[in-house]
Parts: sequence; structure tokens; C-alpha cells
Amino acid sequence: MRIHNVKKGVIADINMIPLIDVSLILLIIFMVITPFLVQSQIQVNLPKASEASKGTDENVITVQLAENGDVTVEGKPLKFGRLERELTLRLAKSYKKTVLVQADRTVSIERVVAALDIAKKLGASKVGIGVSPLDK
Repeated sequence: MRIHNVKKGVIADINMIPLIDVSLILLIIFMVITPFLVQSQIQVNLPKASEASKGTDENVITVQLAENGDVTVEGKPLKFGRLERELTLRLAKSYKKTVLVQADRTVSIERVVAALDIAKKLGASKVGIGVSPLDK
């Protein structure tokens, strides 16, 4: 006498564990890559200095001035006239109130000083100019 299996057929369940594993790995990869993408929004050739800081603090608000007139604040592109409004919003959220201006070496000093003046006028406790270390 034969015993018949009631559940004959193909198992149609999808195994969710590998799907979750792959999803979490992709999430981690995107979280690691995102800061690098934000910093490379515009091309800025920084001037050289012998005493360049090796790293930046996470609470520093970075303003980039490109040679073609583009301005970004923490990776957000905007016009120079909108810089004051954007810095007002960012400084209100920041507890260290530090602004770093990274200007291309071909940008006029007047634009750099104007950006520094705007930051200082809005209450930034520290303002700085980003530079690249000298090649030795």
C-alpha cells in the first residue's frame, strides 16, 4: 500500500532572508558613498598652504565658490544672492556655528571676502578658508 503525500507540488514560497541581506548591504553601501558624492558637486581648485588642516569637523557648514560663479552650501547649488538666506537657515540649525569657505583659486578675493562677511554678519562664531596642503 502506497502513502500519498497530500502536498505534492512545487514549493512556491520566496525565501526572504537573502533578499533582506542584499537590501541591507546596498543600504550600507549607499550610506558610505553618499558623503563623497556631496563633497564633489562642483570642481574647486583650492589654493595651496603649508599649514592645511587634515580634516574637517562634521558640524562645519561648507560653502564652495567655483570659478564659473556657482555656489554650493553643503552640496546644495544656489545663486550667490541666495547665500545669505541659506546660511541663515543652516546657522540656526548648527550648534557650533562654524563656516568654511572653499573657493577656487581663480575666484576673486572680493567674492571670498563677501562670503566670509555674510557668514560673520549672520553670527558664525568661526569662519575659515579651505586650502589644499602644499606638495613636498
